[in-house]
Amino acid sequence: MPSTHPALTPAQLGPFKLANRVAVAPMSRVSTAGDGVPTAEMARYYARFAQGGFALVITEGVYLDHAYSQSYPDQPALVTDEQVAGWRRVVDAVHAEGGLIVAQLMHGGALSQHNHHRAGTLAPSAVPPLGEKMAAYGGSGAWALPRAATEADLAEALEGFARAAVRAREAGFDGVELHGANGYLIDQFLTTYTNTRTDGYGGDVAGRSRFLVEALRAVRAAVGAEYLMGIRLSQTKVNDLEYRWPGGAAEAEQIFRAAAGAGADFLHLASEGRDWQQTATLDTGVTATALAREVTGRPVIANGGMHDVEQARTVLDEGHADLLALGRGALGDRDWPQRVADGRAPSAFASELLRPDVTLGAERAYRDRADAH
Repeated sequence: MPSTHPALTPAQLGPFKLANRVAVAPMSRVSTAGDGVPTAEMARYYARFAQGGFALVITEGVYLDHAYSQSYPDQPALVTDEQVAGWRRVVDAVHAEGGLIVAQLMHGGALSQHNHHRAGTLAPSAVPPLGEKMAAYGGSGAWALPRAATEADLAEALEGFARAAVRAREAGFDGVELHGANGYLIDQFLTTYTNTRTDGYGGDVAGRSRFLVEALRAVRAAVGAEYLMGIRLSQTKVNDLEYRWPGGAAEAEQIFRAAAGAGADFLHLASEGRDWQQTATLDTGVTATALAREVTGRPVIANGGMHDVEQARTVLDEGHADLLALGRGALGDRDWPQRVADGRAPSAFASELLRPDVTLGAERAYRDRADAH
């Protein structure tokens, strides 16, 4: 039976009217040839989601500069003319299928597994990251001890965000999303145990939010008032699934208001592989997504298990979010919106899609094996 699921209704995101409320979440695929230039395979990969009915595609994290922003080997970038031209091919492919595409701008900070351009890593404070580097992303062993960033380092990073946003606009992207989630640089400033600074970038929530605010303002100044700009936020991190904002809903509200006040057109709240209900519920019982909608008036994208058709319905019907971002659910069903429209159940996710690593080569090999059978 055809579906009347709320995810299939139109939505407004900045200046854009989306055909539905379903987005592809940013997922690192680290599949360039080491030069940061998007490949033809990447163009086909991103376009396939738009072909499958996803109204919005958010790219994997794109590094910003030839300083400290790179996080992973073979990560794409938005620094050189060649990289811009590569992304233009990706953007054109997505647009040809009727989708919108947003570039996620990312600075890894202390969570850098490989950087072609600078030795060492940079962070708010000289605090060793928890855990070890991730093998699926080309890393092994302990994270490096980062150097505490000087104000000159921070100015360089802010310039990187701004320049990359301009490059994204040149490549034809419909907007940008700053990566302020999952333990990377902006989130390292927000997180109490990775930010022990005693200057204006540390201490209370306002101090820890300062770099987030400055990054958003730098991008807004560079691309102008009309260009779509959002931010992704999370409590959890790739190397810490248990962290929660210590101030609970009160702290969350301050962060959300700071982001909106600095010019964010939308907020995207990530769950780092966990179920949305588990990671979104704050100490007062309100969900972080609903709180963000209430206090900012901006569209909010929910992430974490949104491929579950009934959970997705609840999130939208109860006003917890305006849009849904699917990660693994999108990888498993690149036509998820069409499936829902047709009343077909989502597929069970095949973890082999991300083994032995998260690259497009590994996904291609899995699909070739599946087709052979």
